[in-house]
Amino acid sequence: MTTAPDWQARVGDVWAAEWRRTDRSFADLSRHLDAAILAVAPTQGQVVDLGCGAGATSLALAAARPSLSVLGIDLSEALVAVAQQRAAEQGLANTRFVTGMVPAELADAAPFDLAVSRHGVMFFDDPASAFSGIAAALRPGAPLVFSCFRSAAENIWAADAIAAIGGTLDAPTGYAPGPFAFADRDVIHRLLDDAGFARIAITPVDYRYRAGAGDDPVEDAIDFFRRIGPVSRAIAAASEADRPALLDRLRVVLADRVADGVVDFPAAAWIVTAYAQGRGQ
Repeated sequence: MTTAPDWQARVGDVWAAEWRRTDRSFADLSRHLDAAILAVAPTQGQVVDLGCGAGATSLALAAARPSLSVLGIDLSEALVAVAQQRAAEQGLANTRFVTGMVPAELADAAPFDLAVSRHGVMFFDDPASAFSGIAAALRPGAPLVFSCFRSAAENIWAADAIAAIGGTLDAPTGYAPGPFAFADRDVIHRLLDDAGFARIAITPVDYRYRAGAGDDPVEDAIDFFRRIGPVSRAIAAASEADRPALLDRLRVVLADRVADGVVDFPAAAWIVTAYAQGRGQ
């Protein structure tokens, strides 16, 4: 389970340091998500990126729709600082990034014409309350578009890597914040319906999760997995004496995935589109 305090401290700091490799891992997914966002994005108005991280989704939308005002919100000061720097380097003056909790920041800046998120919604402490707040902050009829992982079993980058070191993926009963919190499409639909969204579409997307590249893609992937995701937690929990053997086992799995100079794994996500209902709708 990954909680808000984790993102405000260690986890957020690591993701900020690793933003280039995390963006690389999600690059193929972002292609699908950005297209889904642009399919419903207005040409003018105000957009919010929920759990914006290092800003990839915000920046892509701001560049494609220069008349939009894009607000990115994230719990991590370090990630927000990266997003701000990237926006400045790209000259995207139609972006603004703030550190804070989604409900509070939404209430202060509403109404919005679009809400988006690349895998940020999976970490809400209280998703029912969060989605209700998002619906309330959107103009009637405005869309919400987000991505989230499907099941752990369908995400081979996590399932095979954790199995290689003898670990197990978290399988909480009920909702718990974390990468596979929204694996069940029925849970997503129920939360959005209860929050006041309509025309809910939940589409499966398969994509390539790039774990390693460069001169030595296997060692690059080893280093990435040691810092990001469920494997990093399992390795950190192991004793110093056991870690070399665990890494050797992981290295074998990663070596089997090398093709054309990169380490790619199958990955599986949902892309969700829903529309806020106004009164009387």
